Order: sequence, then structure tokens, then C-alpha cells
Amino acid sequence: MMTIKAANAIAGSLGYPSKMPGTAYGIPAQACITGSKLAKVPGSTCASCYAMRGNYIFRDVKKSQATRLAGITSPDWVEAMVTLLTAVHTKGINPKTKQPLDKVHRWHDSGDLQSRDHLAKICAVARATPWLRHWLPTREGMLLKGFVRDGGEIPANLVIRLSATMVDGAAPTAWPQTSTVHDKSDGVGERCGAPLRDNKCGPCRLCWDAAVANVSYHIH
Repeated sequence: MMTIKAANAIAGSLGYPSKMPGTAYGIPAQACITGSKLAKVPGSTCASCYAMRGNYIFRDVKKSQATRLAGITSPDWVEAMVTLLTAVHTKGINPKTKQPLDKVHRWHDSGDLQSRDHLAKICAVARATPWLRHWLPTREGMLLKGFVRDGGEIPANLVIRLSATMVDGAAPTAWPQTSTVHDKSDGVGERCGAPLRDNKCGPCRLCWDAAVANVSYHIH
């Protein structure tokens, strides 16, 4: 069994965003492949990226994200992630707030997929933690479709949502689960209710529900 210390050295620490009911894992938004291009496009969903400001610009946060990004290529990354997720969710307590921790995990509250190998490893982590619900938002549609076309399988407990590129734009059609961002429109499908709950998920788990085709978030 890998120790927590060794797992942290490889994969970095888990995140506990105040909005989320469970754990999260973020890497630098600057490393986004498609997102870094969209960030330069006015009206895109990445043009005002929240992960480029606020708490995300603090030195300690940036250092942690850099460690996580570097760790992805380690052959022991999957084992490290499984070790960390199992340890914290077995206890079921958020180590920061001391409040109960739901068995849900969000991939990339900052950053996005780096390669097919990265996606394959995330799938491996999900398979090794069948008791945990995983949610992965991504704008890497070509990478995702290529992975599946070449035989890659998405575990049942991993919901991947292909994200729209433009604010108030249509949901992508290349994947069954998607997400959009609304500003002046009413949004598409299910609207995220976090703005009505002090910007917290609360009891809502729409993002982790594969039966929900699209979740629309108000621009933030």
C-alpha cells in the first residue's frame, strides 16, 4: 500500500472547494489546450476564466497546481490518486471544514485534460473507486471522441460533460452529457442552482448525474 506522504509527493494534494460537497483536483488553467485559445476569444466561456483570478493566483495554490500537473506523467499517478481519494472518503470528513464529505469528486475545478493518456488514467482511477461518483468537465472534444473511437471505455461512475465554447451558445452535440454557460439567455436544460444557495452545490448533484443531458451555469 502506498503511504499518504508518498501519494502526495506524486499526485499533489486533493482540493476542497467551498462550493463543492466532495473533493476536487485542479491543475493550472494556463495549461489548458483548447481553453488557452478560447481565453483570447471575446464571448467565449473561457474569456473570463475564474481559475485565472481570485484564490487561484495565490502562490501556494499555483505551487500545488504545478505539482499536480507534473505528477500526471508519473507511472504511479493512478495508485497515488486512488490512495488519496480512498483515505479521505473513508473518513468522510472534510479536513478543512470538519464537515461531512459526500462521496463525489470533481476533476479539474481548474485546468483540463492534457492527453489521451491523462484521460485513460482518470478512467483507471474511477474504476478503482467504484463507490465514488466522478465528474469531469472538458472542452477537449476531439481528444475525448478519439479516445472512445480507439476503444477507450468510460466507467459508469464517471460523468464527462463536454463544455460549450461560447456564452449563451448551444450545447455541444458530439457527446451525450454536456454543459453550457448562460448570461442573457435562460440557459439550456437544467440550470445550476448554486447562485440561489450562496454559490454552493448544497443537496444538488446534477453535474454527477449521467441522466441529466445538460447543466447550464450562470456566467461567473
